[in-house]
Amino acid sequence: MIQRQQTLWLLLATIAAGLTFKFPFATGETLIDNTSMSKMVELTAGNNLFTLVLTIASIIISTVTIFMFKDRKQQMWLSILGVLVASGTFVVYILEMRKLTSGTPALWALLIVAVIFSFIMAFRNIRKDEKLVKSLDKLR
Repeated sequence: MIQRQQTLWLLLATIAAGLTFKFPFATGETLIDNTSMSKMVELTAGNNLFTLVLTIASIIISTVTIFMFKDRKQQMWLSILGVLVASGTFVVYILEMRKLTSGTPALWALLIVAVIFSFIMAFRNIRKDEKLVKSLDKLR
C-alpha cells in the first residue's frame, strides 16, 4: 500500500491540509466593529466555519482514499471529490482575504495549492494503475 505512488500523494495532501490549521493563508488588517481601529488577522483553516469544514473534509477524503487501495474506481472518484473540495477551500480563502482591508497572501498559501496538486497527481497514478490492470487482464 505505501509503495504505491498515489498513496504518497494522498499522504502529502493529508499533511498539507493539516498544516493549514497551523500556518496562515493570508495576513492583514480588519476593522473592529465598524470603528476606525483595526487589528491584525491571520487567515487559517480554523478562522471560518466554511474553511474549517472544507479542510476537515479534505483531510478525511484523502485519508479514506489511502485505505481504499483495493477499489481503484472508488479511489478515482474520491480523488476527484478531493480536488473539488480543496478548490472550494481555496475559493473560500480568497473570499475571506477580500474582507481584509489590507491583506496579503502568505507563503503558506501554497499549502492549499499543494493539496489540490496532490489530489490531481494521485488521480493520475490511480488511473495508470487501472490501465495497467486492464491491460494485464487482456493478456490472460
